[in-house]
Parts: sequence; C-alpha cells; structure tokens
Amino acid sequence: MNRRDTVFALAALGAAPQWAGAQQAKRIPVIGWLHPGFPGIAGTNPAVAAGSKGLRQNGLVDGDTIKIEYRWGQGKPETLPDLAAELVRLKVDIIVATGWVSILAAKAATNRVPIVGVDLETDPVASGLVASLARPKGNITGLFLDQADMAGKWLQLMKEVLPAAKRFAVLWDVNTGPYQRNAVAAAAKAISVDLRLLEFRDLAGLENVLTLGLKDRPQAIVQLGSPLFSQFSSRIAEFLAPHRLPGISPHREFSTSGGLMSYGPNRTLFFERLGHYISRILKGVPVGDLPVEQPTHFEFIVNLKAAKALGIQFPPGVLTRANTVIE
Repeated sequence: MNRRDTVFALAALGAAPQWAGAQQAKRIPVIGWLHPGFPGIAGTNPAVAAGSKGLRQNGLVDGDTIKIEYRWGQGKPETLPDLAAELVRLKVDIIVATGWVSILAAKAATNRVPIVGVDLETDPVASGLVASLARPKGNITGLFLDQADMAGKWLQLMKEVLPAAKRFAVLWDVNTGPYQRNAVAAAAKAISVDLRLLEFRDLAGLENVLTLGLKDRPQAIVQLGSPLFSQFSSRIAEFLAPHRLPGISPHREFSTSGGLMSYGPNRTLFFERLGHYISRILKGVPVGDLPVEQPTHFEFIVNLKAAKALGIQFPPGVLTRANTVIE
C-alpha cells in the first residue's frame, strides 16, 4: 500500500495521520495568579517580579514554557470569589493565591486544581487549610509564616526603642483573618502593653482609620502584615511622619519611605520559591505531598533619619542587629 492509500485508510478508521498530529500546537501549562491588590505602578509588582525570577530558575517562562493568567482584586476582596471561579473555568493547571482572602476564594472555587498559597498572615494548620506542615494533604500547600513569633518580635523591638511606652496602636487588615491579630494581642498581654486595634477594610478608608486611631494618642504603631499594606506601606509612613508617631512594619517599604523600623521576611526570596512548587507540581508531584515552607531569611531595617525627627535614640544593641541602617 502506498503512502496516499495509507492516509486514506487511517482517515476511514477515524485515526489522524501521525504527521498531521505533529502540526498541532502543543498546549503549555497555564498558571492562574490571584491577588487581592494591584498590578503595581507602571506595570511593576515586586511579588510578580520575584515570582517570575523563581519560575525562570526552574525553566518556566511566561509566554514560552508556561502561560500566566493574572487576576487582581484591586483592593476589593469581594471580587476574588468570581475571579477564582473564572480561573477554574479557564482550566488552569495551578492557582497561585496571595493572601488569606485569595486562598479562601480559590479553595471555595475548586478542590481539584492545585493551589499554592503565599500568605504571611495565617497559620495554615490552625485555619484548616492544610492537615500539617509536613504533609498538607488536600489540594493546598505553599509558603506561610508563624505569626506568634513575628508579633512578639515587633513588640519586643518597639519596647527596646521605647521602654516606657504602654499604649500601642495596631493597624490590622481584617481581610487577612484573625491569626496575626490574636498573636499580637497575646504578645502584648505578656509584656503588659495596651493595644488599640485599628481595623482596615479598604484603601478608601485607610486615612480615616489612621486619623481615628491617633485620637487615642498612642505612643507607637505596629503595622501587621497584609498584601495591601505591602503595596501601600510608603503611603502609611508618609501619613504618620507629620504626626511624629514611631512605628514598625513587616514590610521594608515602610522604613525605606520614612517609617522608623521594619522587620519581616525577605519577600523577594519568599516569592522566588514559587518556582520550586510550580515546577514540582507540573512534573507530577501531588500537591498534598509538598511540605509547607516558612521563611528563613528576615530583614531588619532601621531609619536613623526618622529616629532623629522623632527625637529617638536607638539603643546600640538594636543598631548592631539591623541588616540595613538608613542614614
């Protein structure tokens, strides 16, 4: 039988010729990225930049070996369930969910698609997101932070700098869940510090929340973690400056924009680890078998210029522990 007869015979049996199949475009994996915040100024976003670097380190390049579908909540958490459902309808292979509210939206949308969470505000075991850090089970794993240790560290640093301070304001994004709020309350009770909780709900009300909090005349402010706070820490620092209120934040943008101190995980290294998870899942490793990771690299930044404006003298022990000193 000649080649022409063979092609017709295959067609009659409902089989596609091998040479025709080779001409079909190969499907590349699609990654959905769900974030409660904004793409960033001038199209930049530190989390996306770090995540993209980690993907490239694992041979995954957007538009080449993978495709990324970004969905941004634009500061409106109520939009995230619909955005998560949209990603599921697109048949994405993996969902990267940033922050507590994004993870919950993705979890509600699917129990089949692997979810890689990136959350610096939630206890993944206590919240029921995973069965354990070592063996998450289910369809969720990712990168999370131990809030109890962090909350204690923030208060400890503020007390070292302001030993006589007894009244602290705490800026809390209610959309991050209760875990870091509970952790900082427990840490404050242990060192006999009174807390005034400032509940942030959306960006439109940020300055009103801060203004109301200042009426209680706190001696310092602790900014808890939040994907939105990380994008607007500079705005918070600029607001507090004329009110001469010392503060600490987990986000480096706070101290580099005029805030007194920041202490938190190196988010660049943290987001780079996304490449490891996505690569392993695409190679067939069950998401429930991939252990949850916690940060191992932290940044402590102090701003001497801000301290001078506030009339604060950093104790030598604080300065020696700082990774970066802004003069």
